Amino acid sequence: MRTGPARFLTAEWRWLAMLNYEVDPKLLLSLVPAGTELDSWQGRTFLSLVAFRFLNTRVAGLAIPFHRNFDEVNLRFYVRRADGDQVKRGVVFIKQIVPRRAIAWVARTFYNENYVALPMDHRIDIGEDTMAAEYRWTIGELENEITVQAAGPSSLPPSGSQEEFITEHYWGYATQRDSGTMEYEVEHPQWRVWSASDFSVEADFKTLYGVKLGEALHQPPVSAFLAEGSPVTVYRGRRIV
Repeated sequence: MRTGPARFLTAEWRWLAMLNYEVDPKLLLSLVPAGTELDSWQGRTFLSLVAFRFLNTRVAGLAIPFHRNFDEVNLRFYVRRADGDQVKRGVVFIKQIVPRRAIAWVARTFYNENYVALPMDHRIDIGEDTMAAEYRWTIGELENEITVQAAGPSSLPPSGSQEEFITEHYWGYATQRDSGTMEYEVEHPQWRVWSASDFSVEADFKTLYGVKLGEALHQPPVSAFLAEGSPVTVYRGRRIV
């Protein structure tokens, strides 16, 4: 029987388009929440731009009309925290984009996550041997877009692979207004992935994330893939600092 925090949110995260950028760790040090440290894969530090479908969403067991199915685009990096004998590998979100103000308000209020609401749209194409996901959002009159295409069957990422590192983080960490840190668990099975056969991204990164992060994201990503996704459970957060 589970004795930790209660469920806060249940949903499905589906058709995750993941573009991964290698960056100088110094770029992220000021954003690392207290009580955690940067995580790396084979000595390399990553930012990931992730777009996906949020489906069948329930908050505290309740389905909110017109807020169950929507898109999200987020920019994130990876941290770890030693908790006794356990090493918790987690994600820090720099900014998350959703299409509805109420969704952004809930995330800001309960977790102090940096959500913004912008007009969004998507297109998912699933063929017999192909898969493509396209996500779009608008800033003012400027259209932004991520597209990832793949072919062949999906598979579980090999142990020790970059795909495993990117997808296998089951904790979220968010800096609070008083500089403390909120920790919350995200539960889901291991995801099957497709390596990208082609991808593209066109976005006003400097407006979204500032000059320094924007410049890092205007470099080509070092990898791109699609993850099938799954049902997920997000548990209520707790202060660790």
